[in-house]
Amino acid sequence: MPSYADDRAAIENLMARYLFALDFFDADAYAECFTEDGVLDWAMGQIHGREAIRAEAARMKASMAKVFGDGTILRHFATNIAIRVEDDRAWTRAAWFEAYNNGPAGGPAMGTFGHYEDELVRVDGRWLFRFRKIFNEFLDGRKADTDNPVAQMEKLP
Repeated sequence: MPSYADDRAAIENLMARYLFALDFFDADAYAECFTEDGVLDWAMGQIHGREAIRAEAARMKASMAKVFGDGTILRHFATNIAIRVEDDRAWTRAAWFEAYNNGPAGGPAMGTFGHYEDELVRVDGRWLFRFRKIFNEFLDGRKADTDNPVAQMEKLP
């Protein structure tokens, strides 16, 4: 059985692969971060199943261009990562933020921010998202409540 350190490293690797896939519009790599029956709960609604997530990820480039404009380069970052592992199940909470290249004088600028609430499972030795909810602190209806999300995670079954 892997150690907590091994599991944590693998889960953090999954989170990084997810963000690189998002930022470089790699729909296949993005979808492969989820289980076959995975759920992505994001600003545009809930997407059920890896193939539907793949299709949604393929549309993200055009969606982001509408919001940020063509030529905008976004980079997402995860930080403050809390991970709870129990056998082949895990839960994470992590803060996220994004930076983009359309700041003053064409330099970088801080974009939006929020946090993730995830449920993960180990499938054939790999950690995958079973459920990922993305909170966006700048969007009505997607903001977090006032309770500490890490404390909430610790109470999950």
